[in-house]
Amino acid sequence: MSNEGKKIKAHYTGTLDDGTKFDSSVDRDEPIEFTCGAGQMIAGFDNAVKDMALGEKKTVHIPAAEAYGERREDMVQKVPVDQIPNGDQLPVGQTVYMHGPGGQPFPVFVESIEDGVATFDMNHELAGKDLTFEIEIMEIAD
Repeated sequence: MSNEGKKIKAHYTGTLDDGTKFDSSVDRDEPIEFTCGAGQMIAGFDNAVKDMALGEKKTVHIPAAEAYGERREDMVQKVPVDQIPNGDQLPVGQTVYMHGPGGQPFPVFVESIEDGVATFDMNHELAGKDLTFEIEIMEIAD
């Protein structure tokens, strides 16, 4: 029976191919809640839980294309520091929030500042990475 359209509560632990843990609802003791198939989760996670039963556990490997996508070089932008409010205070090696055309905030990684030019990487931090999730279904509701 498909879980598509149902509200799911699931515990998960996500790791990279080298075994590094990048996130875990288990560590927070708070399962994630989402509607299966509604686009709230990465495609590979949604597909993994679609046919799982209450209490079922499984481990899935999700390729980058079904996770946060491939890393894109066109998502790396260079901007003169003098065109950025407080540009001289940008924290190199950290993520800051910029505002898009509609005023929506979005995260960008400050890669470097050299010769008065800031390099921003707008790729998701997990873009280009295959992910493994250990998933346990805690609740299924219509």
